[in-house]
Amino acid sequence: MTAPLFSGRARRSVAALGAVSAGLLLLSACDKPTPLATVTVGTSSVSTEAACSDGKELTADKVQECFADLKHAKTIEYGRGDTLRLGVEPDVVEDGKKWQAVLDGQQITEPSGNTYDSFPGADIFATGGQGGEAPASKKLNIVQVSEDGKPLAVWAFTIKLK
Repeated sequence: MTAPLFSGRARRSVAALGAVSAGLLLLSACDKPTPLATVTVGTSSVSTEAACSDGKELTADKVQECFADLKHAKTIEYGRGDTLRLGVEPDVVEDGKKWQAVLDGQQITEPSGNTYDSFPGADIFATGGQGGEAPASKKLNIVQVSEDGKPLAVWAFTIKLK
């Protein structure tokens, strides 16, 4: 009979070390999450990662697809006259990149290199829907743009009228 090379305790230690190493290897293969964008109305806030971000310039078709995609949109309620606040993490505006707000497919802000903007008393539902009646909700997108204005990422939000 031969003596075991490792004791039971040593085998368990090696197995645990192997499991930890495998876990770290799997984590290192994960994609880095995209920076967050945040919409705040009053004391309520919602944040989300980019709904569309390929790590390179987005095509016009891809941007339109992102604007139409409602499954990734976070929802927040908005009352007429509330202050609307938009914010992005510093990564969004690094290296000369900027962001802009788009409401129902229409650009409503100029590209900004700031991480935050506030719109006190802005009535985003002032433009009525059919028959002059305000729609129940609007789609707000934050679009990251490169130095030359090309879209790089899109964050999606739904603003519901209170």
